[in-house]
Amino acid sequence: MPIYMDRHDVSEDVTAEVVAKLHHEDLKIQHNYSCKGLTYWFDDVRKTAFCLIEAPDKQSLTAMHKNAHGEVPNQVIEVDANIVESFLGRIEDPENFDNTELNIIDEPAFRIIMAVGIKPYSFHNLKKEILNVSLQKFNLSTLSTIKEFNGNVVNHSNDYFMVSFKSVSEAIKCALKVKHNFLEWQKKNNFNNIKLKTGVSAGSPVTNAKNLFDETVKTAERLHHISMAKIMITNEIKELYQNEKISDFVTNNEVEPLHPDAEKFMNQLMDKLEDNWTNSDFHAIDLCKALNISKSKLYRKTISLTGKSPNTFIKDFRLNRALRYFRLKKGNISEIAYETGFGSPSYFTKCFQKKYGIKPTEYLEFQEN
Repeated sequence: MPIYMDRHDVSEDVTAEVVAKLHHEDLKIQHNYSCKGLTYWFDDVRKTAFCLIEAPDKQSLTAMHKNAHGEVPNQVIEVDANIVESFLGRIEDPENFDNTELNIIDEPAFRIIMAVGIKPYSFHNLKKEILNVSLQKFNLSTLSTIKEFNGNVVNHSNDYFMVSFKSVSEAIKCALKVKHNFLEWQKKNNFNNIKLKTGVSAGSPVTNAKNLFDETVKTAERLHHISMAKIMITNEIKELYQNEKISDFVTNNEVEPLHPDAEKFMNQLMDKLEDNWTNSDFHAIDLCKALNISKSKLYRKTISLTGKSPNTFIKDFRLNRALRYFRLKKGNISEIAYETGFGSPSYFTKCFQKKYGIKPTEYLEFQEN
């Protein structure tokens, strides 16, 4: 049976005890609707509650809520239990240690999401066998650091982590320690052509998007994509960190908060690029039209945000996708060249070699060795 998570935006006078009572009322009649209430989360600061329910469909879930207490959800999405657990840490009610009739759960579902990964910007003279052995050691160190700061690993590959945290201070401290460990690892192995990219955002599991934490994950990934030397964070992360009264944050030159206007532009830019990057006829001038801004303004804003011109940013985005396709073995060089928005395999090869220091054929050999 499908599992759903719903969102309830509640009034200021609603407390954790009130939500516990509503949950209790659901459990009394859930069998009438073939539903099973698994657990819930309540955020007293943001006045939101999220229910995790096994149900035949959204309509049955809504009918159960309506007839149990009248509080119907504002949004409902279908979810995967494993993904819920990876983000939120549980899929059932926590144990009622007080053995009271109401199991009052005063725990928000709001999470801090960190996207962090290692990216070579040149493969010239890079030995895969040496890199892989070193990466294993670095990944073990990173996993240990994530555990130290109470993070939950949501997604993990050999060079990338998506991590969920309850605490913004623990997320930032984790990001800083991972960066510190990376710099030591980089120096020890003489990996000067490899960089660490980190993005951190925050949000709730159910918004107007279709997937769990969709907007928060997308923002973290985009910050990760545009990050250079510093840990990129949203302005909301900065404010949350300051609310925890940690005085050293603002002066920390390893972390760069993104201004709300810059974050808005980033999302507009990435939305258009992600919709059109496979089209070889899509260039910076098309971004100008899509965003309704002048060529000079697009150039200034893109340089300020990414350190790259619009055309270079588009080209590098395509090349990054090409690397992913090569790793996934989604075609030969010519097929991937066209699929990633390059007009010809020869132009793709030229751009690839200029950016990564080797030809696509050499990269394929690098992958196989």
